[in-house]
Amino acid sequence: MFFPLYYNNVMVSILKRQNLNETVVRMTFLAPPIARHAQAGQFVILRVDESGERIPLTVAGFDRERGTVDVIFQTVGGTTMQLGAKNEGESIADLAGPLGNPTVLDGLKKVAVVGGGAGCAIALPVAKELFRRGADVTVIAGFRSRALVILEEDLRACSSRFLLATDDGSAGEKGNVCIPLKRLLEEETFDEVIAIGPLVMMKYVAETTRPYGVKTVASMDPIMIDGTGMCGCCRLTVGGKTKFACVDGPEFDAHLVDFDEAIRRSRIYTDFEARKREEHCRLLR
Repeated sequence: MFFPLYYNNVMVSILKRQNLNETVVRMTFLAPPIARHAQAGQFVILRVDESGERIPLTVAGFDRERGTVDVIFQTVGGTTMQLGAKNEGESIADLAGPLGNPTVLDGLKKVAVVGGGAGCAIALPVAKELFRRGADVTVIAGFRSRALVILEEDLRACSSRFLLATDDGSAGEKGNVCIPLKRLLEEETFDEVIAIGPLVMMKYVAETTRPYGVKTVASMDPIMIDGTGMCGCCRLTVGGKTKFACVDGPEFDAHLVDFDEAIRRSRIYTDFEARKREEHCRLLR
């Protein structure tokens, strides 16, 4: 278990804001204590204002010298829509972290990092750290269409080989990420496959690698809510045992994760998020 450093500030400055596509935003915060200790695979918890909810977001990048931390998020709920409305020079109420266990990368020489949609934001620091260590890194990034592609140049820069796939074929190879992944598994041997993205995508990545006996890790960030283990909402079954994505993970052996259970639980919050979006939109009118 990794014991995190907590960092809170009265107001945390937004140094940079960038729209990566119509719903995905990258923000850079000034948070020197977090930047000093952050590692690939960890996350932070933030509040947009003092009355707002606490949400976990994965650290998408950090600069120890500048003291900055990047997060990349999709504006799908009320809080992320509120955060996405913030501009450079503004602030949020507080930021805490880094939390969660870092990605285990020691000893990995040849790895396939598979990212789907906004999950590519989590894949980026993992691929970057592996590449920095001299590993042979293949990145497979999947999106529904060219309009939704994010971080293509960033991911190319930290990979030995970059493969892009889109459901409609508007960019890269047509189809989902499992198509190029299966082709590679038939031709090559990998130390590990790291899958980061929607639950359904990670489930099928795990099923694709299973016949080949390749160790596969899934990042269960998508089911985290509270981020501290107190709410129990990120409970999942791994190898028949109950785990919590935020405190025991967020990464687990994908071949042991009960994805069907995790998918069912994730759908519990669909109506709640829809109401929060409606509330946020009403406030803007």
